[in-house]
Amino acid sequence: MSGYEEEVRQRWGDTDAFKQSTARTSKYSKADFSSAKIDQESATELFVYAFGNGLPVTSELAQAAVKAHREAISKWFYDCSVDMQKNLARMYIADKRFKEYYDGRVRGLSQFVHDAIMAQ
Repeated sequence: MSGYEEEVRQRWGDTDAFKQSTARTSKYSKADFSSAKIDQESATELFVYAFGNGLPVTSELAQAAVKAHREAISKWFYDCSVDMQKNLARMYIADKRFKEYYDGRVRGLSQFVHDAIMAQ
């Protein structure tokens, strides 16, 4: 088990979301993981487009990105409620690794994703 996997297990191992995600992903093929990544990247690209075009976090497109983000998580990993998604959004700006993922796409994107999710 990698250090990251151990951290995940320690932080969320007792949660229903973790158990649901583990049950789902244990059955996934390499192609399934690739499809999940495509869905996640598609949602991220919607955020990139909205942010890059200066749209407000409350815009129709930014909110479509929020919905696509939540739906991708729910489809592939665990049932992601709006409240759960807001908890993730907090992590996207608080955890350096998530912040770097989004800001590595476009500087400032992590804050935009956070703010768009919180605005729903």
